[in-house]
Amino acid sequence: MDTQFFDKLKDAGVDVDTAIKRFMGKEDLYLKFLAKYQNDESAANIEKYLAEKNVEEAFKSAHTLKGVAGNLGLDPIAKYASEMVELLRGKDQLEEIDADQLDSVSGELQAVHRSLLNILAEL
Repeated sequence: MDTQFFDKLKDAGVDVDTAIKRFMGKEDLYLKFLAKYQNDESAANIEKYLAEKNVEEAFKSAHTLKGVAGNLGLDPIAKYASEMVELLRGKDQLEEIDADQLDSVSGELQAVHRSLLNILAEL
């Protein structure tokens, strides 16, 4: 185990220990899935679909990101993805959503996502 790498993840709010338990204690398997996360398009798709005013697809992407992040222990991302899901849930149009709140959650989500991708680039 590369303790420095895992320490960086923990410092970023990632629940590494619980996630590794979820992967049956197999650190290599966990690292493999973290590496795959770097190619996950869900965060980018949220922004894309919001720009296109496609609330349904933005909701689906946020829901997917919430699940993936939760399973990998990426708690900060899961938190903001969950908030995004709740903002979008049951809405048909962006105009039904508080724009300031949407911008805030979206900005925080993208910021923690980029920050985590910078750490994962060390894999």
